[in-house]
Amino acid sequence: MNALHVYAASGVELRSAALQRARKRLAGLGFAVTLDPSLKARRQRFAGDDDTRLATLHRIADAAPAVAMACRGGYGLTRLLDRIDWPRLARSVAQGTRWVGYSDLSALQLGLLAHTGAGSWHGPMACDDFGRDEAGGGVDEVTSDCFAEAMSGALEAVGFRTEPGFDGLGLRGTLWGGNLAVLVSLLGTPHWPARLRNGILFLEDVSEHPYRIERMLLQLQQAGVLAKQKAILLGHFSDWRASPLDRGYTLKSVVSHLRSVCPVPILTGLPFGHVPTKVTLPIGARVELQVQGRNVLVGW
Repeated sequence: MNALHVYAASGVELRSAALQRARKRLAGLGFAVTLDPSLKARRQRFAGDDDTRLATLHRIADAAPAVAMACRGGYGLTRLLDRIDWPRLARSVAQGTRWVGYSDLSALQLGLLAHTGAGSWHGPMACDDFGRDEAGGGVDEVTSDCFAEAMSGALEAVGFRTEPGFDGLGLRGTLWGGNLAVLVSLLGTPHWPARLRNGILFLEDVSEHPYRIERMLLQLQQAGVLAKQKAILLGHFSDWRASPLDRGYTLKSVVSHLRSVCPVPILTGLPFGHVPTKVTLPIGARVELQVQGRNVLVGW
């Protein structure tokens, strides 16, 4: 019941020492960890050629471990979306597999939701979160504890602090989302969860300047996606460089403008993204959101 399979289906994984640290730390949480052969696959920037990475996903789905954890993101899953046997992955979910990851894994998670309605988990990855050495900050305690509780079934809610102005807000909806750039890339494809209405959409990104974030958010707004949601939760938009042209234009400017054109509540502060501290979130689950003062609770 605690079998955890670490695999690579996106970018190539070159951090052998980090993998061993991740294996040891995940084992310390009580998981029986298997390092998949795909972790040694190499093809340009990918963890093997497309056929190899597709076979990796199907093989893990057939094995149906308790947890299927990506070692890293990067890029590569978009190449596979038209060829994935989605019912095959959904069967693994029905058998108890929790597919966990973020970043490029958003393509897999949203495709799975779109094609089958099956859920997955937006959460940490092996090397990126459990493989950091102590000089790099080691393992974040909140990330580790939240992940372990989510995988055991003990986690029933996550909380965070947001900006003033939402006290008393209460609503229910389907939780979905992930990496903003990956999510936007699925618009207009068969892998977009088009039937999802009245959801609670969460978003994050990395190495994207605020004007690029604004452009992607406005694409979602202009495509009618945001107006169909109950709420939008923004996580971290990290590792971007300011420009001399900004002249005071920041992420706060982006959020302010988005609120002026979108009638849906937009809450900031959700602890997730390409940052050490991240909660584990159930994609596709029905959740309830409650705000008291500046404290937000998302429960399922």
